[in-house]
Amino acid sequence: MEKNVLLQVDHVWVERPGAEVLRGVNLAVGRGEVHALLGLNGSGKTSLALTLMGAEGYRPYQGRILFDGRDITDLGVTERARLGLTLAWQEPARFEGLPVADYLALGMREPERGRIEAALEAVALAPLAYMGRAVDATLSGGERKRIELAAVYAMQPRLTILDEPDSGIDVLCLADIMTLVRRMADEGMAVLMITHRDEMVGVADAASLMCAGAIISTGTPAEVREYFAQRCRPHEGQLGSQPWGSEAGGTYRRVVSEGVCDE
Repeated sequence: MEKNVLLQVDHVWVERPGAEVLRGVNLAVGRGEVHALLGLNGSGKTSLALTLMGAEGYRPYQGRILFDGRDITDLGVTERARLGLTLAWQEPARFEGLPVADYLALGMREPERGRIEAALEAVALAPLAYMGRAVDATLSGGERKRIELAAVYAMQPRLTILDEPDSGIDVLCLADIMTLVRRMADEGMAVLMITHRDEMVGVADAASLMCAGAIISTGTPAEVREYFAQRCRPHEGQLGSQPWGSEAGGTYRRVVSEGVCDE
């Protein structure tokens, strides 16, 4: 494991009912690096995120995951969180009646008002307007997404996995999200940013392309975006997403057997 690598995924295979959702995944994320993971919907990106966090049912049957040189393949979610990994879910949680300030403080080692205010400002939410509001259905999807990202920023994890951070966010607000991601890296946090939107990749230091449960290309953001545009986008209209189950009508098998998005 190279000295500057924080997360190392070595030939990881994961099976879920009906299919192998990860097929020999190899991935490295450096310290303080923004690494974009790009791929069509259904390509296995979220399965990888759940595997990295140790979610139940996503234990690799082959391969290993190293974090800061330590093998964490068999560790659970809590143990990984204590080491400094966190995952911002694609669909933020709701906590009926819990004030925003308290929600942000939950993940902080030493909660302080200044850090909470800075976290809200980092996602373009006015602290005075939001600290006392409840994290519940009265917030819009975009507001809840921003608060979820603010909570991640406030806890200062060593590695943040952002699963579709632009989900539920207005296109005009993408710049705010990209600024936050860059700010996290500048403050020493590594970020694995999962997305199906190639415009998000521009903020990254490195990028990887995922298809049919495997990483098929890793390089500069520009290289991966070009590969995605030329080899993956043309198939999106034909195949749509890449679901694994029988309801897909053979789509997954076509993706694999015909080498769609593959070399």
